[in-house]
Amino acid sequence: MAKSKKTPKNTKVKVEDAPNSIGGKYILRLFVTGNLPNSARAIINIKAICEKYLKDAYELEIVDIYQQPLLALTDEIIAIPVLIKKFPLPEERLIGDLSDVEMVLKGLHLTNN
Repeated sequence: MAKSKKTPKNTKVKVEDAPNSIGGKYILRLFVTGNLPNSARAIINIKAICEKYLKDAYELEIVDIYQQPLLALTDEIIAIPVLIKKFPLPEERLIGDLSDVEMVLKGLHLTNN
């Protein structure tokens, strides 16, 4: 049985190596409020970032807090829109419309260096 390559939790990885370095997919949850402009931009932005930098190595769940308020309470959501990176650990939260690609990459512990 081959050993899987693990990345220490505080180590940054190159964007192109991200899917292979974690041994699985990024698990992301985006909380939004219906079709409000900020939420719509966040959805468009995170989908574009994931497709460009993570390709098929991610799962993105979009949660409308109007439709699933208990999930927002469970995850202790205090601002909208907010992206939660559930995996790989550590969990990270990014608030806003996710238009600053560099900040999103940093929040996902990805780097272009």
